[in-house]
Amino acid sequence: MIQTKFQSCIEACLDCVAICNQCAIACLNEKEVAHLKKCIQLNLECVAICQAAANILSLDGKFSKDICKLCMEICNACAEECEKHVAMGMEHCRECAEACRKCAQACEEMMAA
Repeated sequence: MIQTKFQSCIEACLDCVAICNQCAIACLNEKEVAHLKKCIQLNLECVAICQAAANILSLDGKFSKDICKLCMEICNACAEECEKHVAMGMEHCRECAEACRKCAQACEEMMAA
């Protein structure tokens, strides 16, 4: 695989895609889904922006910093929502929040570079 200067950010985005997808499915399989609607919505938005960011970054795109700023914002929002469900024993939300925070951090570092 060709390494780009944004490789660590691309990998963080792709990890976040996988974990947010898993979290959304796990939320849908919970007994009480209604209170998880916002979490599922943000999981799906996070998946979409992280996939797009990884794609733009792999192209060394002109708008890499712009998409990473939005990616960081959505990842942080998703993490905040998931963190609300951790106390209820939802391990998938804890893992998702962690992946989102790592992705947001990677995006922030990329923007500063």
